[in-house]
Amino acid sequence: MLFSRGFSRIGRNSFNGLCRCLLSRRMDAHQLFVSSIYSQSLSESTQKILGCRDFFSLGLPPVFHGYRHQIHHQSSSIVEEPLDPFSLVSDELSLIADRLRDMVVAEVPKLASAAEYFFKIGKIRLNGYMFEGGNSTIQEENNGICLMVQVLLLMSTALNVTVPEPPTLLREALSTELRARQQCIAEVTEMIHVASLLHDDVLDDADTRRGVGSLNCVMGNKLAVLAGDFLLSRACVALASLRNTEVVSLLSTVVEHLVTGETMQMTTTSDQRCSMEYYIQKTYFKTASLISNSCKAIAILAGHTAEVAMLAFEYGKNLGLAYQLIDDVLDFTGTSASLGKGSLSDIRHGIITAPILFAMEEFPQLRAVVEQGFDNPANVELALDYLGRSHGIHRTRELATKHANLAASAIESLPESEDEDVRRSRRALLDLTHIVITRIK
Repeated sequence: MLFSRGFSRIGRNSFNGLCRCLLSRRMDAHQLFVSSIYSQSLSESTQKILGCRDFFSLGLPPVFHGYRHQIHHQSSSIVEEPLDPFSLVSDELSLIADRLRDMVVAEVPKLASAAEYFFKIGKIRLNGYMFEGGNSTIQEENNGICLMVQVLLLMSTALNVTVPEPPTLLREALSTELRARQQCIAEVTEMIHVASLLHDDVLDDADTRRGVGSLNCVMGNKLAVLAGDFLLSRACVALASLRNTEVVSLLSTVVEHLVTGETMQMTTTSDQRCSMEYYIQKTYFKTASLISNSCKAIAILAGHTAEVAMLAFEYGKNLGLAYQLIDDVLDFTGTSASLGKGSLSDIRHGIITAPILFAMEEFPQLRAVVEQGFDNPANVELALDYLGRSHGIHRTRELATKHANLAASAIESLPESEDEDVRRSRRALLDLTHIVITRIK
C-alpha cells in the first residue's frame, strides 16, 4: 500500500555502481551493469508484456534518458561522489527501532507479538533493498525500518538551521531536543505505516508481505486488525507528546487520507476506475500523503517558514507518487520471488493502475475488458496482450520520472546552506529520487 510494497536485496556494490551510472553522461561499465540487471530480471511473462522495446535503448532503460541529474547539475556543490543515503542515518535507525519495540509492548503477549511482527523481519531495508556490508548481510537491530523513516531523518538534517544567538550549551540543548522531536515524527510515521499495511492485508486477503507470511495469514484477520488499531493508538500517544497542534492535525489528516484512499479503491464507478486523475488522487491518499505530511511536520517542528514547509511536503508527495508508479510497473514486470508478493496481484484483484490506464488510451477496446472484470483468467491474459502492444509501461516510467524530477527540484529550491551535514543530507535525498525510479525489485 505504501513504500513497503516489494522488498528484496541489492548489494552495496550494486548500489554504488547504480549511483555512479546516474551521475555519468557516458555509457560506462556501470551503465552496462544496470542494463544487464534489467535484462536478467525479465521473466518470460515480462518479455511477453514488454516485447523488450520499452526497456532498452542504447543499453539503458528509458527512464535514464533525458534524466541524468539535470536538476542536480544546477548546483555544482552537490554533484560529488555519490553517497549511500543509508550510511548517514544508520545509527539513528537502530535507535528508533529500539524505541519502536519498546513502544509496542502490550499487557497481552499475543497483541504485543502481533504488533511488532513487521519490526522483526530481521533486515535493514532501504527502499525495499537489503544492503550488504562486504559478503555478509547487515543485521543490526533496526529490523524492518522502512524508507520513510530514512527520508524523515535525512530531511531533518537537510532542514537544519543554526541559531547563533544562544550560548553554545543552550544551542546544543535546543538542537538535541529538536532532533528528538523529529525522531518522534519518524516513529509515529512508521507506526501509522505498519498499521495501514496490517489493515490493507486484511482487506486484500493477502498471503504474503515483504516475502514472509502476512500477519492476517499467520495469526488471523481479527488479531491483524487489532494489532493495526493498537499501533495507531500508540502513534496517537506519541504524537500528542509533541504538543504541537499543527503537527497533530497533519498526521491525523493522514489517517483520514488512508481510509479515504482505500474506500476510493473499493467503491469506484466505471468512469472513476478508468480515470487517470482519479487514480492519482487515490494514490496520493493511499501512498504519498503519509510521507509528504510527515516531511512537512519535520519542517514545522524546526520553525521553518510556510514556503520551506511546502517544499518538504512537495518532496515527500512526489517521491511517494514516483515510488507507487514504479510499484505499478513492477507488478507487471517483476516476479513473485523478487517482489515478496504475487506478481500481477493488482490486476487479479481488479485494481486498475497506471500501465493499464495508459494502454487504454491507445486501445479503447481494453475498457470493455476492464469493465467485465478479471475474475476470468482469459480477461487477464487479454489485458496483458493489450498492455504488451502499448506503451503503457514506458509511459508509466516517464510519469514516475516526472515526479522524481519534481521531488529533486523541491530539494534544490531549499535555502542555501554552507553546513556540510546539511549538504550531504540534501545530496542523499536527491540520490533517493533516482533509487526509487530505477529499482527493479
